[in-house]
Amino acid sequence: MASISIVRTQELVLVTGPSGAGRSTSIQALEDLGYETIDNLPLSLIGHLVNGPPLGRPIALGLDVRNRDFSANGLIELVDLLTLDPRISLSLLYLDCAADELIRRFNETRRRHPLAVEESPAEAIAREIDLLAPIRVRADHLVDTTEMSPHDLTAQIAEWFGQEAGPGLSVSIQSFSFKRGVPRGLDMTFDCRFLNNPHWVPDLRNLDGRDSAVSDYVTGDPRFAEFSQRLRGLLLFLLPAHKAEGKSHLSIGFGCTGGQHRSVAVAEIIGNALAEAGWSVSKRHRELERRSAANRPSATG
Repeated sequence: MASISIVRTQELVLVTGPSGAGRSTSIQALEDLGYETIDNLPLSLIGHLVNGPPLGRPIALGLDVRNRDFSANGLIELVDLLTLDPRISLSLLYLDCAADELIRRFNETRRRHPLAVEESPAEAIAREIDLLAPIRVRADHLVDTTEMSPHDLTAQIAEWFGQEAGPGLSVSIQSFSFKRGVPRGLDMTFDCRFLNNPHWVPDLRNLDGRDSAVSDYVTGDPRFAEFSQRLRGLLLFLLPAHKAEGKSHLSIGFGCTGGQHRSVAVAEIIGNALAEAGWSVSKRHRELERRSAANRPSATG
């Protein structure tokens, strides 16, 4: 009888985001949850760290612009490399925050922004946000800490990464636009473009899938009820199986043409159904986040 080789995976969380957005709080929260944590580790050393045998507990690494070899392209290349490594179970956690709140935090603590050498804190913050923009859209977990207290952020981290949270498997639900590409790291992807499109209804065009009128329109498609019933049954069958295999996080994506109506409505409905069934669920709407970020006032405006 042939022997079976079991590859043990190392859970790895990369934590990044603008300075002052809550990385240190997140790293501390992950350490309290049992993670082996290292803050401000140079990118060039991460490969050496993960090439050894699994530690027996998850690792969380804090990465920011203070790293002497930090670059957005370097981090993206590292993420792509680790994603392809069967020994690594990778999550990218991005701590976001509005520029004016970051300015307030730096003024309140009287800390110098790491990029503010010959420019104002506001200019340094704006430059850092632009620098990290390509990384932000690659995040598996994105949390806006603008209106969060450290306690709120710690609670959110525990919900996503706590080993004892919910039934032991955290589920990330994402909506997205196929025009902008499928998000990195999805375990399952479902195409919602077969459903009736609210974009062609003038009264619904400027709304999104979280609005009850849009949701009612999408669920009114004659094909929706069977689709939703079959999908819910499939996921409720698969989630315990993934949990039994030791998986701690599962990412499910729903895509449509613009990422505003159908995928958002379906993600909300399925996410709520899984939460009602007792699973720990977080929801993210990528294109709505992009639109929200584009409408924010600039740090120098």
